Amino acid sequence: MMLKVERVNKFFHDPVELQVLKNISFEMKSGEFVSIMGKSGCGKSTLLYILSTMDSDYTGDVWLGSQLFSRLTPDELAVLRNEHIGFVFQFHYLLPEFTVLQNVMMPALKLGKKSKEQIEHDAMKQLRLLDIEDQALKMATRISGGQKQRVAIARALINSPSIIMGDEPTGNLDSKNADMVFDLFKQLSIETGTSLLIVTHDDDFAQKTDRVITMADGEIISQ
Repeated sequence: MMLKVERVNKFFHDPVELQVLKNISFEMKSGEFVSIMGKSGCGKSTLLYILSTMDSDYTGDVWLGSQLFSRLTPDELAVLRNEHIGFVFQFHYLLPEFTVLQNVMMPALKLGKKSKEQIEHDAMKQLRLLDIEDQALKMATRISGGQKQRVAIARALINSPSIIMGDEPTGNLDSKNADMVFDLFKQLSIETGTSLLIVTHDDDFAQKTDRVITMADGEIISQ
């Protein structure tokens, strides 16, 4: 299993105690493309933040491969997150003061396992894969919305993660660019064995994935 989730519960305590996730359990295989759907407020994004190691205030168990999150220190979780998990969000969060190429390189520079020259080579390879290598030296503010999301995907791929997690990655795109993002994700799943877990409101997108997990009121009601 690539990802295993067992009996995860999450409470918010301020201003009153509220349970937002209730006994969440599911598994994902390596290379599987899974979408999570449900109405706003059902807990989808809260779950994704736990699975991405960015929220450790929960009960239950989460494994990524053989790594049990609760046994790792904050520093170890940060290394796991940077090396094995890629993120794509609704808003691309590119740094405007840097070029497209520099934005893609940043996670690998932070990881520090390769030379700057090798990282630049890998970043250009990802930009070629996404058909935007001609934009590499442009400032991130000078490209279109669809191109920015492709840059965000390239950045998510730079460390060759085991799994990509997305929070509404097509929510800010028109249908043409949304289809393009889906096709890129599907290609990654098939050609590289990358697992994908995508939170989405887009039913057309979800129905084309390998499996749909549906949530309501903090629970999984189908998977």
